[in-house]
Amino acid sequence: MQELQSNRSRKSFLLKLAVTTQLKTIELIKQKLATLNPESIELSDESARHAGHEGAKSGGGHYLLTIVSSEFSGKPAMSRHRLVYAALGEMMSKDIHAISVKAYTPEEFNSDSVH
Repeated sequence: MQELQSNRSRKSFLLKLAVTTQLKTIELIKQKLATLNPESIELSDESARHAGHEGAKSGGGHYLLTIVSSEFSGKPAMSRHRLVYAALGEMMSKDIHAISVKAYTPEEFNSDSVH
């Protein structure tokens, strides 16, 4: 009985640790993206949907990002993505396994074609 409670406590601790780590990673991503002077950032962690995936085993998360910034004005999608990857720096090789990026200028985001 005591062993069962110990296993439950351990699982509960590991779950809390995982959630805390995810929240810290999301906050760190947002801090790094602040260099792009975003008007808006929507970031979600999709890592749970990729459990068992080879890339998930390394500990890197899977994220969906929508970012709106004037810094993207006049730049094609690939250049915008490069700006995001550069802002995230080392996180791209350690904390982030995959990130889906939607990068808009404020004008694009506020147009009807985006939504």
